[in-house]
Amino acid sequence: MLQAAWIPYRLLFNFEARTSRQVMTYKDTYFIRVSDSERPDHIGYGECALFRGLSADDRPDYEAILAEACRHPETALESPCSSIRFGFETAFGNLEDPTVNKNKWLNGSVGIPINGLVWMGDKTTMRSRIQEKLNAGFRIIKLKIGGIDFNDELDLLREVRRNFSPEDLEIRLDANGAFTPENALARLEALSAFSVHSLEQPVKAGQTVAMAEICRKSPIPIALDEELIGVRDRNQCAGLLSDIRPAYIILKPALCGGLQASRTYIELAESMNIGWWATSALESNIGLAAIGKWLTDNYRISMPQGLGTGQLYTNNIPSPLEMRGPELFYNPSRPQASIENVQWRS
Repeated sequence: MLQAAWIPYRLLFNFEARTSRQVMTYKDTYFIRVSDSERPDHIGYGECALFRGLSADDRPDYEAILAEACRHPETALESPCSSIRFGFETAFGNLEDPTVNKNKWLNGSVGIPINGLVWMGDKTTMRSRIQEKLNAGFRIIKLKIGGIDFNDELDLLREVRRNFSPEDLEIRLDANGAFTPENALARLEALSAFSVHSLEQPVKAGQTVAMAEICRKSPIPIALDEELIGVRDRNQCAGLLSDIRPAYIILKPALCGGLQASRTYIELAESMNIGWWATSALESNIGLAAIGKWLTDNYRISMPQGLGTGQLYTNNIPSPLEMRGPELFYNPSRPQASIENVQWRS
């Protein structure tokens, strides 16, 4: 018989994390613990990675919904909340014997290539952060834009391109919906001078007609990100992609329905010749490792992913994750992530 419990947890950033939407110094999340009375020595930890202010799960009764899911874990994968589905998918996966069916990533023999994320800051700070990523060996960087003066952002890109050609460095951009339907195409035209690989979410989600027009006319390939947030059935997912026709979709499993829902998006995208990659959504090491395991269990990774590094927080959960240059590795010789000596709630 399955049993589950939960706790809230506040992750503390080791810097001031800024996007065009908000400035963050912490992120609240929830951990769950699933056990099986028939195998009492097997415990599965999961992360219900609620993202306040962004996730469709950000609702006053979230903890009540999570508590109900823990009382009935056998039906938790049907939860209306993406983050709860993701958390239980993760926990159920971790209930399995960790010595069985390890892929090459879990064995520590291969890494997952990722882009180097450069957070917003003033012009001087962003210049320093770009250099840090380059020094660490990253040759694909993702810049969050839309939070400082647009001309300063153009100056930064101009400086990067003076030193690194498109053959030496790939640039991905993320506007987090900072543009408007009225100025998006003009800004995309200005940004296209710097040989940009792609730009995520130029305008706020929910403006389907405007986004479709931007995708048709943009000189830079457009990727959907926040547009995918929420639980949708397969027909709704297909309709969204068919209506907008982006060049790429970027999947945050904890926000867009969970791991299985993300797999549905990938199947539909591939059928429409839409590219994709997965990314994390500020999860702890528990959620980050779950996405890495899901990716490497199911897909041949052909392009760098948007996963985090596990180094954002001062109080992250210890885990086997480690960075080696621009790749995320799972080191099985390091302790497995676990959360004990806490007061679990049922």
